[in-house]
Amino acid sequence: MYRRLSAVLFPVFTLLCIGSLYWGYQEHQEKNSILIKAENQYQRAFHDLSYHVDQLHRELGNTLAVNSTSQGFHRKGLVNVWRLTSQAQNEINQLPLTLLPFSKTEEFLSKISNFSYKTSVRDLSKQPLSPNEFKMLKTLYADSHDISKSLNGVQDKVIANNLRWMDVEIALASEKSPNDNTIIDGFKTVDKKVSEYPEINWGPSVASMYQKRTIKMLAGQKSTPEEIRKAAAKFLKLDAAQAKEIRVVENGHGTEYASYSATYLGNKNDNPIEMDYTQKGAQLIWFQNPRDIGKPVLSLKEAKRKASDFLARHGYPTMKAITYDESDTTAVFTFVTNQNGVLIYPDKLTVKIARDNGDTVSIRAADYVFEHRKRKLPKPKLMSADAKAALNPDFKVSREQMAVIDNDLGEEVLCYEFIGKINGAVYKIYVNAETGLEESIEQLPE
Repeated sequence: MYRRLSAVLFPVFTLLCIGSLYWGYQEHQEKNSILIKAENQYQRAFHDLSYHVDQLHRELGNTLAVNSTSQGFHRKGLVNVWRLTSQAQNEINQLPLTLLPFSKTEEFLSKISNFSYKTSVRDLSKQPLSPNEFKMLKTLYADSHDISKSLNGVQDKVIANNLRWMDVEIALASEKSPNDNTIIDGFKTVDKKVSEYPEINWGPSVASMYQKRTIKMLAGQKSTPEEIRKAAAKFLKLDAAQAKEIRVVENGHGTEYASYSATYLGNKNDNPIEMDYTQKGAQLIWFQNPRDIGKPVLSLKEAKRKASDFLARHGYPTMKAITYDESDTTAVFTFVTNQNGVLIYPDKLTVKIARDNGDTVSIRAADYVFEHRKRKLPKPKLMSADAKAALNPDFKVSREQMAVIDNDLGEEVLCYEFIGKINGAVYKIYVNAETGLEESIEQLPE
């Protein structure tokens, strides 16, 4: 009997063993194929990075080599610098450097990119490169040579020793593995050199992009947790007994980003109401009431009126809705300040309305908190008709409005905002009220 059983089972087990070995071989082949593909992508990104940083150095040299009055060539050179730094940043993002401190080099390239773009888009015939900007370009030329030389050194070692980027990924991901990989050491050396460069004066337009919003920018006295509790209770229309159920926690104690979080635990549903306030001035940054929302009964127009009424009641009296986004249960409106008939776009907030009863269930007001102020608005040098002359003749204007926007240089400019249709689509076009140049264009949903 055992002989018969073994005669039947032996071929079966043999087939199973052969099948498992074949399956394992196939899995191994597929895994190797994926690893080879990933390694090739890493190698390509790294060698492209080295090449583009070298080209960046050359392009900076070319820009400096021409006459100081050659604005056309300066613009061309700066556009190429912007293109090359953007490519280098993209290639860095393709490398497994997430766990590796390479932030100083990335920030350095980011600032070069932003400086070259913002400088190239301005009218260099009216505002040519300044002596300080030429000095900066010379510094960048020297620094980029240093970075290029270091990357070329790493590249030589990678080629000479057949180093693999997959080993870098494994070394960075493994806590037990010491970070003595040649490639890792090379990138650490580059980043350390960049961190030791003297501080560069990038100018106000670039510096503003990296300006951090801190409590130093805010007016008012430092608030106590009890004052925040009272502010939250007033916002939520709670009585004294209910206010005791608000828990206040300080965030970032002793730092420039200190704020307070207020949580109302007495909400009937399982999700508490959350609010964030600035430490100075006790201004509301964020509000969220994550309640379940029932069947919608309000129209979009009614929801917009509810949002406007809510803002007026809570100390935002001069706001105007400019955009909306709706779902089955909610409607989200973006409001900007309306100062004497001029829309102030940097000064904005968003409000989410529940369409079952019109309650406000969310506010995002960080931009309003840090940008809200009374502005001294210039008088437009151009009449509306003159500004409209800059538009495409086929653009059919349906509405116009004065507005303040941030231009490509990060500066606030007064513009005519024209809303209309062309090519079957709706657009907002902003024309500078002083120069008549088109500053920005935005396509809108129907």
